[in-house]
Amino acid sequence: MNPSFSAYVSSIIAVCFASLTALACAQGGLQSEGMPVLFICLGTAFLFQWLIFIPSFIWKTEHYFDLTGSITFLTITGIAFYFKSNLSSGSADTRSIMLLVLVYIWAMRLGGFLFIRIHRAGEDKRFRKWKKSFPLFLRTWTLQGLWVFITCLAALTTITSAKVSKVDVTFYIGVVLWVCGFIIEVTADLQKTRFRAEKKNKDKFIQSGLWALSRHPNYLGEIILWLGIAIIAMPVLWGWQYVSLLSPLFVYLILTKVSGIPILEALAEKRWGKQKDYQAYKKNTPLLFPR
Repeated sequence: MNPSFSAYVSSIIAVCFASLTALACAQGGLQSEGMPVLFICLGTAFLFQWLIFIPSFIWKTEHYFDLTGSITFLTITGIAFYFKSNLSSGSADTRSIMLLVLVYIWAMRLGGFLFIRIHRAGEDKRFRKWKKSFPLFLRTWTLQGLWVFITCLAALTTITSAKVSKVDVTFYIGVVLWVCGFIIEVTADLQKTRFRAEKKNKDKFIQSGLWALSRHPNYLGEIILWLGIAIIAMPVLWGWQYVSLLSPLFVYLILTKVSGIPILEALAEKRWGKQKDYQAYKKNTPLLFPR
């Protein structure tokens, strides 16, 4: 199949898939003038990507890609919470407030971290080919819209739901999981940043700290924290809204099968594959989950 045609098809499929999940999870959700609030969040997620894609393609830059994704998380979660507050007698429940806070903390931290990293590095090697092609670059931004919406779906569904559930044991279990995942992700990122900052480590790979337990501990932390979000959301869900529990599974599949680990493993193999110490590290250190 022609790469350009395939890219357009992928973009269409991404929008259709997100729309179907929104249709399912909007059942029993809040509406504004007949429009499900979840659909407003969905439209915003994709529209924002496409608006930033235009100047990014013109200037052939990926510098604002990750930052746009993080801002989209903040925007659509804020929209959901705004309508929850205004359509629920001017107040929001504790569960919705906590979900908003957790998503905001994660998105602001990761967005700032990735934005600083890309400007220090000068480029993201993954984009070298994509940013030169309109359909390939468009697909990348469209898939980011899908990633943001589906990743955040459990939180969005709960916040926009007409049903309210009191704080219970699942709330606390979810918060603890989120905190553990967040600490793991932040610690792993800091360890790698400090490792790369030392001149003696130039052209070397990190195998200390959390990176001695897992080859991708930052991704492990991210999977755990989104699982925590899903557990917090669970008591509010009913019927088709349970589709939103795809969120942590989606995060896991994206990071382990699509854009995360596979790409990084390939780059690492290309860079250090002939080194005995890397092969030993690869053999003795689990890909994701520590032994």
